[in-house]
Amino acid sequence: MLDILQLIVLIFIAWFLVSQKPGVLKGLFSRQRKLILDSCALIDGRIVEIVNTRFIADELIIPQFILSELQLLADGNDSHKRERARFGLDIAHQLQDSAPGTVVIDRTVYTQAMVTDDKLVLLAKKLNAHLYTTDYNLGKVAAVEGIHVLNVNELAQSLRPIALPGETLNIKIIQKGSNRDQGVGYLDDGTMIVVDGAARHVGKVMPVTVMRMHQTVAGKMVFGQVREHVEVPQKPAAPAQAAPEKPAAPAPVTSRLKLHNRLQRFTAKRRRPIV
Repeated sequence: MLDILQLIVLIFIAWFLVSQKPGVLKGLFSRQRKLILDSCALIDGRIVEIVNTRFIADELIIPQFILSELQLLADGNDSHKRERARFGLDIAHQLQDSAPGTVVIDRTVYTQAMVTDDKLVLLAKKLNAHLYTTDYNLGKVAAVEGIHVLNVNELAQSLRPIALPGETLNIKIIQKGSNRDQGVGYLDDGTMIVVDGAARHVGKVMPVTVMRMHQTVAGKMVFGQVREHVEVPQKPAAPAQAAPEKPAAPAPVTSRLKLHNRLQRFTAKRRRPIV
């Protein structure tokens, strides 16, 4: 009899825990995650390429209040925000076309929360879902609340190639750095590189030796130094051609006259009669 009572109590406790979080029971039997997309994720747009390449097969949830926020911005007076909001709405439509079975519009209404970030946190807790965003501050708040955050910027940072110290790269110096003698350039993947001795080479492509790397919250920074003396391979000089021989210049007129006069005097002496 006691074993039956213990079993009933355990079943009641399990039912109570599952009723508090509806998504827990489904998550136990399904490996598919739920990803909640915020406005930053839609405006970023890279989620479409990730879905099209099938790197994720998760259920994408777009809250109705996010679409309403984008619609409000799309009807606003700020041209920049208007264009970004319209692009975000287009991304939501593309996601529905590319993955119609995995995109869900959640129409939950939250009256107790006025801020969009708070609504996202409440929805993620309710559905036991992950939050897909590029908003750094929202990601930190969600992490404090115990919500898993997926940030595509962190994914892009981790996939960037690493420049090793001692490697020499050709870098175009874009502008001067914070220090007097520093210049700033960018690697092919967009990583910023601070170059010592490059302030006077702005606008030029210079050979830069990587000295060290520094990891920051915003990403990686590379520090390098300009190689001032670089041996540039010279093209072999063409063999010298022999100069053509010039024809001998004719004798000057004065020399010919002198020679003619001498011949005449010599001929006159020969013809003079002998006395």
